[in-house]
Amino acid sequence: MTQNSSFSPIHIIGGGLAGSEAAWQIAQAGVPVILHEMRGVRGTDAHQTDGLAELVCSNSFRSDDASANAVGVIHAEMRLAGSLIMACADRHQVPAGGALAVDRDGFSDAVTQAIHEHPLITVVREEINGLPPTDWDQVIIASGPLTSPALAEGIREETGADALAFFDAIAPIVHRDSINMDICWYQSRYDKVGPGGTGKDYINCPLDEAQYNAFIDALIAGDAVGFKEWEGTPYFDGCLPIEVMAERGRETLRHGPMKPMGLTNAHNPTVKAYAVVQLRQDNALGTLYNMVGFQTKLRYGAQAEIFRMIPGLENAEFARLGGLHRNTYINSPTLLDRSLTLKSRKGLRFAGQITGCEGYVESASIGLLAGRFAAAERKGEAISLPPATTALGALLNHITGGHIVSDDEPGKRSFQPMNINFGLFPDLEPGSIVKPDGVKRFRGKDKTVMKRQLMCARALADCRSWLGLPPAAPTIDATYPLDEGTVPSV
Repeated sequence: MTQNSSFSPIHIIGGGLAGSEAAWQIAQAGVPVILHEMRGVRGTDAHQTDGLAELVCSNSFRSDDASANAVGVIHAEMRLAGSLIMACADRHQVPAGGALAVDRDGFSDAVTQAIHEHPLITVVREEINGLPPTDWDQVIIASGPLTSPALAEGIREETGADALAFFDAIAPIVHRDSINMDICWYQSRYDKVGPGGTGKDYINCPLDEAQYNAFIDALIAGDAVGFKEWEGTPYFDGCLPIEVMAERGRETLRHGPMKPMGLTNAHNPTVKAYAVVQLRQDNALGTLYNMVGFQTKLRYGAQAEIFRMIPGLENAEFARLGGLHRNTYINSPTLLDRSLTLKSRKGLRFAGQITGCEGYVESASIGLLAGRFAAAERKGEAISLPPATTALGALLNHITGGHIVSDDEPGKRSFQPMNINFGLFPDLEPGSIVKPDGVKRFRGKDKTVMKRQLMCARALADCRSWLGLPPAAPTIDATYPLDEGTVPSV
């Protein structure tokens, strides 16, 4: 596309969620962008297409509840900021209870089309071998957790610090017509009706105690891939392979992805399942379903054999089996300043999962911030950081101010990737939590719910103020973008 701007372009390396969002934010600010994406020239171990913002793992953006959930809040804040990623996700959502899940192909196609059609964005298909040249005075590296070896080596040479790494695992996808619905049934947990949903958005596979124990035994004995190359690299706790969870305790899965709570077997309502495997719709047609929480490092043959032990999946056909790849991230608290700029090189920013955030929306949100910061700098404007009370600000604080291990703290945990959560937000002012009138017993759980609601309301109010938007109406609708005028047309 023709670049109609007097500003010099900002270069972005990587066309994933973070890179695409950063490009959109910069272009919307009136600054031209050159987006460099190597897929189309060179593939990765996890991607299957050359589409921008391809989702390589789950198709879920997780909870869309902006009234009491930290993930829902970051969704809402990104919508307020005119996020391309959220606009495309909203347009291509599929039923998923209280979560925002998308048709992965439709979502990627929409992002790709919007980026290619923007008059200030040029997409160049090429691999960047090493750090970019110094005459690229404004650059955002959003190369993701699968950064090419050449670029990773360039980062190490520049920073003088080794990149950290962790494993990430992919869950299998099953063809809907191969699932035995005489055994399985449709239901969302606690019949929750979410965006675009009906309360019957998941397929549920019930296991009794004997079936569950046999399944656990098979997982533990399964033939896993070898780890000689990556030996010593830690897993990310939020994406543990299913067999690793099984090894941590026989009951672990029953209290994790296979918990039976909130579900009633439509075929046998009087008998409580000992454990339940849930499958979530993965495409708009409803022909593919993702095995929720079933990321795995099992070999393909073992996967098919073991997962067909699950009642209802005895004849399952897999559109994609699970897999494992190595994710790389930098020690951001040491290397980056508050505006995500590399301390050793002015004008070079990082965004997305390579900075040490985890999750689709977290990655995209850091791309959003990096794009806004870079555009402001190019235009000679002051960089405005989001308040720490917002989800965007809380996540930025974790990345740029997370714990740094020093030589005199040998027992301290090092900087680790993290999803957005309430533990990253500043606490409420003393006295904020007040027992409602007419309530006799105000217990710990009730206080926790109120605390989260107050933190969510505070975050959205402060985000609106940061963005220069008027105060919101009293009621928040987390299902749709909160301000029509801020949402990109895609």
